[in-house]
Amino acid sequence: MASDSNMDREMILADFQACTGIDNIAEAITLLELNNWDLVAAINGVIPQENGILQSNFASEASQTGPYGPHSQSEATAPAPSAPPSSESASASASSSSSPPSSSSPAFCPVQPSRHIVERQSRMLNFRVEYRQRSTEVVLEDASTIGDIKSILETELQVPVSKMQLKGWKSGDISDSTVLRSLHLPKNNSLYVLTPDIAPSASTSQSSAQQGLSNQNYLLVISHREAQRDYSLNFPASKTIQEVKRNISDLTNIPVRHQQWDGWPASASDDSMTLASSGISYPCHHLTVCRRSSPALTVDQTDECTDVHMVSDSEGDDFEDAPEFGVDESEIFGMGSSTCRKSPMMPENSENEGDALLHFTAEFSRRYGDSHPVFYIGSLEAAAQEAFYGKARDRKLLAIYLHNDESVLSNVFCSQMMCADSIVSYLSQNFITWAWDVTKEANKARLLTMCTRHFGSVVAQTIRTYKTDQFPLLLIVMGKRTSNEVLNVIQGDTTVDELMMRLMGAMEIFTAQQQEDIKDEDEREARELVKREQDEAYRLSLEADRKKREAQEREEAEQVRQERIRKEQEEEREAIRLSLEQALPPEPKEEGEEPISKLRIRTPSGEFLERRFLGSSKLQVLFDFVASKGYPSDEFKLLTTFPRRNITQLDPVWNLVEAKLFPQETLFLEAKE
Repeated sequence: MASDSNMDREMILADFQACTGIDNIAEAITLLELNNWDLVAAINGVIPQENGILQSNFASEASQTGPYGPHSQSEATAPAPSAPPSSESASASASSSSSPPSSSSPAFCPVQPSRHIVERQSRMLNFRVEYRQRSTEVVLEDASTIGDIKSILETELQVPVSKMQLKGWKSGDISDSTVLRSLHLPKNNSLYVLTPDIAPSASTSQSSAQQGLSNQNYLLVISHREAQRDYSLNFPASKTIQEVKRNISDLTNIPVRHQQWDGWPASASDDSMTLASSGISYPCHHLTVCRRSSPALTVDQTDECTDVHMVSDSEGDDFEDAPEFGVDESEIFGMGSSTCRKSPMMPENSENEGDALLHFTAEFSRRYGDSHPVFYIGSLEAAAQEAFYGKARDRKLLAIYLHNDESVLSNVFCSQMMCADSIVSYLSQNFITWAWDVTKEANKARLLTMCTRHFGSVVAQTIRTYKTDQFPLLLIVMGKRTSNEVLNVIQGDTTVDELMMRLMGAMEIFTAQQQEDIKDEDEREARELVKREQDEAYRLSLEADRKKREAQEREEAEQVRQERIRKEQEEEREAIRLSLEQALPPEPKEEGEEPISKLRIRTPSGEFLERRFLGSSKLQVLFDFVASKGYPSDEFKLLTTFPRRNITQLDPVWNLVEAKLFPQETLFLEAKE
C-alpha cells in the first residue's frame, strides 16, 4: 500500500509541474503538501498568484468521463463574459480541444473543465544544439516554434532547413509549426542536428585533420541483442562515441540513456572521445547493444515497476539530453524509489558498521555514479574521533548523511545535490562524511542508539521527529570541548545553492571555533615548550654537575693511584738501594797491600761522591755503588771528563785497571735521555 501511495504522489507531482511550469521539485512538493496533495486545489492556488489575470471562464460544466478525459468543443471555445479571449489563448484552447491529451505525455494537466483556465507567462528556454564538431547555444521564448529554432540554426550552421533533422525532443509527434510551450520543456535542453544528405565538407575534414583525427574509416559490427540482428556500419574515425550511440538509437529505438553496451575498450571512458582515440580495433570492431533492463524485483513488485519503466521509456525515446543533466525522468519524479531497486542501500542486519558502509558506498555508486562524496568507512565513533579529536588545525566538521529510499526526495537529492561537483569538492575538503540508511526500521533504531551514545538523546529525538518524506537529512556536527554540537540539519527539499550556503555557514561557525582552539592549543604548546626547555636546561645542569663531580672524583682517584705507585716505586727503589748497599764490599784502607783506585763522582746536583776501590774490583761494583746512592745505571750514565767516555757501556766484568780508572779518576753522572 505504501508503494501505491508513493506512485500516486509521484504522478500528482508530475502533473502539477506540467500544469504550473514549476521546475523546482522541492517547491512543488511544498505547495502540494499545503493542499494535502489535492492536485486541483494546488493548481488553482498557484496559477492566479503567478499570472495574475483571469483570461476566460467556461460558461457551463459538462460531464466528463474522468479527470483525464477530453474536453468538448463547445466548452473549449466558449467566450468569456468579461472579455474576449486573445488569439493565442483561443488557439491554445482550440488545439487542446481538438486533440485529446496523450497519456504518455507528462505535460497533460488533469484539471476539471469547470475550473478557470489562465494564460501562462512566457518563459525563456535554453537549447544547446550539437552538430558534428560544433555546439551552438539558442535562447528563445516558449511561444516560439521549432521552425524558429531551425531558422536560427540555418544562419549559424549554414545548413538549409529542408536538409536539417532536429533530434532530441521528448515528444514524438512534432513539426516545424509546433509551439515550444505545448511541449512543456524544462529550462535547459539539449538537441542535435542530423544532416544525412550532406557529406562532411572540406573545411570539416580539414578541421578534423587539424585536430589530429585520422581519415580512416572503422567498420563497427553491432549486435542488437533483443532483435537478434547485426548492423555493419562504417564510421569515420572523427565520429564520437556519442554520435555512434545516437545513430544506433535511430536504428534500434533505444534511447542513448537506456543503451547498455558490451565491447567498448576500457580506454573509451568518455562519450565525447572520437573512434580514433577510443582504442577500438582497426579496421573492424565488434560491439553488442541492448536496452538496459530495470533492476530485479520481488514477485509482488514486478508488474508495478515494469509499468513505470514502460511509461518512462515511451515518454522519452527521443529525449537525449538526460545524460547531460545527470538524472533520468524516473528519478526526477521520484520513480527511482526503493520499490524498484535491486538491493537496499544497506543490509538490514549487518554486524559490522564498516561492512555496512562499504555496501552503502557501492550501491550509491551503482545508482548515482562514482562522482559523490567520499563516505567514511567505519563506525560513527571512529568518524567522530577523526573529525574532532586530532590537532586543532586538522579537525573537520562531521557531515552525517541519512538516506531513506521511501522518500520521494531521495533520488533528486542524491543525483543533483550530493553528486554535484561543487558539493563533492566542498565536502571532501572540509568535512568527514559518514552515511547511514534508515529505510529499514532495524537500521534506524541502530542509528538512534549510536546518536544517543555519541551526541545525546536530543539529537536522536530530533531525527526521530522527521517524517519519511522529509528525508534525506544531512546533519552537520561540530566537535566542542565538553560535548559535540549539531550545527545544522539540512532536509532533502533544498537546492544546490541553498545546500552550499548552509555548508558554508556551518564552516564559518566552525572556522571561528577552530581559530580559538588553535590559539588555545598554540598557547598550551608554548607553555609546554617553555616547561620542556626549562626541564631540559635543568637536566643539562644536573648532567654537567654530575660530569664535573665524576671528573673530579676520577682526578682524585688518579692522584691517589699515582701517589700509591710513586710510593711503591720509591719503596722498591729504596729496597734495591739498600740491598745493593749491603752487597758492596767494604771500602779498602789506604795503607793496604793491594793497589787502590780513588774515584771522585760528581752528581747532577753538583755534589761529589768519593770512595776507594781495589784496582781489581769489577766495574759492576762501581755501578752498584752509584746505584746505592740513588743513581741506577738504567737511568744514569757514568762518564769520564777527558777524554769523554761512557763507562756504563763497558763490560761490567772488567776491573778498574782494565777500565783505566786507576789509580784515580774523576767521573760525573748524567741522566739518560
